[in-house]
Amino acid sequence: METERIALSQRERDRLKVLHEVKQKHLTQVAAAKRLKVTDRQVRRMLLRIRERGDGALVHGLRGQPSNRKLAARFEHKILERLRQRYADFGPTLAAEHLAKEGFLVSRETLRKWMTKAALWRPRSQRVKTVHVWRERRASFGELVMQDSSPFRWLEERGPACQLIALIDDATSRVWARFTEHDTTEENLRTFQGWLRRYGRPLAHYTDKNNIFRTARPAALPEQLRGEGARSQFGRALKELGIEWIAAHSPQAKGRIERLFETLQDRLVKEMRLAGIDSIQGANHFLEMHFLPEWEQRFTVAPRHARNAHRRLGQEHRLEEILSVRAARKVAQDHTVSWEGNRWGVSRKKSALVYGSAGGNRAAAGWFRTGCASAIAICACATVRNRPARGKSFRPTASSPYRKATIKSLQKCPAQPPMADISYGRKQDISTLR
Repeated sequence: METERIALSQRERDRLKVLHEVKQKHLTQVAAAKRLKVTDRQVRRMLLRIRERGDGALVHGLRGQPSNRKLAARFEHKILERLRQRYADFGPTLAAEHLAKEGFLVSRETLRKWMTKAALWRPRSQRVKTVHVWRERRASFGELVMQDSSPFRWLEERGPACQLIALIDDATSRVWARFTEHDTTEENLRTFQGWLRRYGRPLAHYTDKNNIFRTARPAALPEQLRGEGARSQFGRALKELGIEWIAAHSPQAKGRIERLFETLQDRLVKEMRLAGIDSIQGANHFLEMHFLPEWEQRFTVAPRHARNAHRRLGQEHRLEEILSVRAARKVAQDHTVSWEGNRWGVSRKKSALVYGSAGGNRAAAGWFRTGCASAIAICACATVRNRPARGKSFRPTASSPYRKATIKSLQKCPAQPPMADISYGRKQDISTLR
C-alpha cells in the first residue's frame, strides 16, 4: 500500500507533536491547551479529528481550494489580451492605472502576478544582472591613460582634507599623482601636465563624465562655425594636443584606477602616517620622491609590446598656453579688459583671449592674446581701479591715483615687461614700449 504524503506547515507540525504526546498520556489536555494557546475543548476536537481522519485532519480545509474572491478566468484572459494589444511594454503599476481608465478594475499586484505568469513582466529577482567582463590591457605603454580623483582623509587628522588626482597607464599600471586642495579644472590640467612632461602625449585619455572633462553647455558660435560641439577647458586642451578622449559610462568601466585608489587609501595613508606627513606640500614631496618610485619597481607590469606609444611634444605644443583656462573678453574703449575682479590693459583690438596658467594665481600669472598678435604680459600693478563714469570728460590732477598707473609704475615690476600707458587723459603708442 502506498504511503500517503501530507504537506504540513511548521505550525501544524508543532500541533501534531503536542497532540501525539496527549494521546500517549505524556501530557494532559489542559497542559497541551496552554502550550498551543487554545482552549482544552479545542484540543479535544483536534484529537477527535485525528482519530477519525488521521494526521491530515490538522490541514486547513481550504488549502488548495480556489479563493472565493478570485477573479474569473474569462476576466483574466480579457485583461491579458488587452495588455498584449496596447500595453505590452508597460509595467504593472502603469498598466493598472490605464486599465482603470478603460473600466477594467484590477489591482497592480494581481496584474503583476498575471503578467509574470504570461511572461509579459519579469520580476527584479528573475532579471539577469549585467556582468562586467574584464577588459584586456592595452598592448603598449601610452595607448590609454586613465585619470580620476579621489576625495579622502589622506592625511587623517594630522592635516587638511585633500584630493588625490591620479593618472595610470592601462598597459603597465605606471602611475603619476598629485595631492590638491580641490578637484578643479586647473589642478587636473596641472597634474596632466606632469604626465606630459615625463612621458609625452598618449594616444587616448580615459576619464569619467565629470563636468571638468565634459560640458553640457550649448556650443558657442565659433565652435558651431568650425563644426564642433561644446568642449570643456580640459577637452579643448586634449583636442589641441591631438589626444583622443574616451568617456567611461560606469565606475566599473574604469576599474583599474578605481582599484588603484582602493590600494592607495590603504598603503599610502599608512606610509604617510609613519613618515609624519601633515601638509599637502609634504605629501606631494613624499609621493614623488619615495612612494611612486617604489610603486613603479614593485607593481608595474611589462606591456605585451615593448614600443612606447607616447608621442613627443613638438615646438608647436606650448603647454603653458594649451593647459590653461581661457576666457574671451571684449576690449573696452579704454583698451582694458575685466577679469577676476581686476582691469587689465591690452593693445587696441576688438576682443581678447584671456589665458590663466593652470594651478597658479590666474590674475597675477595670466597673459592676454589679441587677435593674431603676440602675447603681451601684463603686470598685476597695472590694473586700473575705480574707473570713472563714461561720457564725462575727466582730466586727473598730478596727485590723482589714476596718474600713478603710468610707465614709471610699470617699470617697477621686474618680473613682467612694460606695457602701454593705461592712465586716463594720456595717449601713447604701444609700439614704443616693445
